[in-house]
Amino acid sequence: MKKEPRYSLTLDIQPSEPEAAYAHFMKKLSFEADVADLLIDLKKGYQGLTIIDVRDELDYEECHITEAISFPGNKISDRTVGTLPKDKLIVVYCWGPACNGATRACAKLSKLGFKVKELIGGLEYWRKEGGAVSGTLGEKAPMYWAHKH
Repeated sequence: MKKEPRYSLTLDIQPSEPEAAYAHFMKKLSFEADVADLLIDLKKGYQGLTIIDVRDELDYEECHITEAISFPGNKISDRTVGTLPKDKLIVVYCWGPACNGATRACAKLSKLGFKVKELIGGLEYWRKEGGAVSGTLGEKAPMYWAHKH
């Protein structure tokens, strides 16, 4: 007969009270955009979004979300954002979950007064979930960033 374990790593730190958990998860959702939700919004033709690819120009040229504009994260400043709409939500993406380029760009853009959400999973999860891409390589482009010597 197997003995019941006396200790749970999952419960080593107790979960929050339901009210605190609700507040936390709602706050988290206010910072992130889901790939499936964005796919549906684009399919419906929703116009209240601007999608920004913050990778470098070459990576954008090779493969990007079809509706996205290129705006490399290292070029975001108060002097360069004049053409971005402040009345739309800006959805920002980079390579994928291991890349913090979109997080950095969202921080810069929000500090400059823009409403932003980071696309969960970036371009990697967009492609994995069947989102349309454009570019010189399109679907044949590498899925992940690689250091180029």
